[in-house]
Amino acid sequence: MLNADETANLLLSSSILLASLLDRFIGDPQGWIHPVVVMGWCIGKLQRITERHLTHQQALRWAGFGITVGLVGGSLLFGQGIEGVARWGAEQKNWTSKLMGVALLTTALTSALAGRSLEQSVNKVLMSLPKPPNDDVRPARQALAWIVGRDTRELDSEQILRACAETSSENAVDGLFAPLFWMWVGALLWMINSELPGPLALAWAFKASSTLDSMLGYRRGKLRWLGTAGARLDDLLTWLPCRLVMVSLPMVSHPFWRWAHLIHAAETDGRFDPSPNAGRSEAIYAHCTGIKMGGSNKYENNWLEKPVLGGQYLFPDQAKIKELQRLSQRLLQLWIVVGTAVILMVLSMKSAFQ
Repeated sequence: MLNADETANLLLSSSILLASLLDRFIGDPQGWIHPVVVMGWCIGKLQRITERHLTHQQALRWAGFGITVGLVGGSLLFGQGIEGVARWGAEQKNWTSKLMGVALLTTALTSALAGRSLEQSVNKVLMSLPKPPNDDVRPARQALAWIVGRDTRELDSEQILRACAETSSENAVDGLFAPLFWMWVGALLWMINSELPGPLALAWAFKASSTLDSMLGYRRGKLRWLGTAGARLDDLLTWLPCRLVMVSLPMVSHPFWRWAHLIHAAETDGRFDPSPNAGRSEAIYAHCTGIKMGGSNKYENNWLEKPVLGGQYLFPDQAKIKELQRLSQRLLQLWIVVGTAVILMVLSMKSAFQ
């Protein structure tokens, strides 16, 4: 029999499932103030102040460390505050308060997931691609520029499709599976002690580190030193979720006897990428979908040569990108089932030993 605290944990943990469903079917409502936008505004403001007053490399590194600690720690504490309000509601005896607590946490958790928004952004690029006899790719280039960091001004249709596949696979980890992983970790922490940071605190802390990396994690100008702390923290927090995606994606895409081969192939290709996570994220999707990724990308005035992933395959067409998106949906279902089962198992074991 569950006590009051365990009942509240179970109710609030169900918010992870509900948030995953909301993100999948609704996404981010237009016009709402999004936490990531607030994080981005704070980072931009702090970046401008820091770059205006600091020039020494070591000073910039320490400033970047301070920005990282402040933003990530602040996001964690703010998330924990919302969790406290939600928990207060879940612990009340009347079901109206309980449901309001769950609804509050569900809404906040949904903001940390970007699966549907990523899919919609990629689909907008695909719909902008020209159909014969039209050959004007400029609308597709403009739509792509909103979701990738590379220079899109001279890309042809094949390069645009490759960019869509690469951003779909890399950001499936950054925008969906990594925050979902940290939500489950937070739910498990609650099983140990309900005063510990929970799903929202950890998910928003991760989103803060990810936003820092996307805004400051570049090897140019003062960002070479200012963005070091945020980029390394993001690499650390994404490391395990990325490997879990590598292990689990073949389970929803191929027969079990190909599991080890696909993981080995992805690790062989992805380890040569400068990022400890991005190359592996793209590589496992490349091999599970049967497409080629990687090659030369232009960033401002510089060319970056990325390792070729899935070199035995062809570059993706629109059908393959749709298949890649369906794989992410199936993997999401698997993660929800496994995560829910783990939470229920831990709860039942804890209750049995009391």
